[in-house]
Amino acid sequence: MKNKKFDPFANLKLDPEEQELNDAIERGEFKVVPLNDAEKERYASYARYTLALEKKEARVNIRLKRSDLDTIRQKANKNGLPYQTLINTILHQYAKGRIKIEL
Repeated sequence: MKNKKFDPFANLKLDPEEQELNDAIERGEFKVVPLNDAEKERYASYARYTLALEKKEARVNIRLKRSDLDTIRQKANKNGLPYQTLINTILHQYAKGRIKIEL
């Protein structure tokens, strides 16, 4: 029996925007831009932070207004972060007393 290599993208369905991006990539319309040392360190810092969190994290489910979540996602995207990381960072800073929220 042959060992078949698993292809996680074999039956992947893309939405129109994803398909447009995928097509542009396949046509070679995007080029790889090397990262400078500061950018490499920034992303390495994100990775270290994420790995440290994985060792100590607990999962929480919360309900948010859709508009608030959309705004958080936009701000996270603008800063090159996953939105969950941004939410976690805000909550962590609040818990440590670094930011104050009027209740």
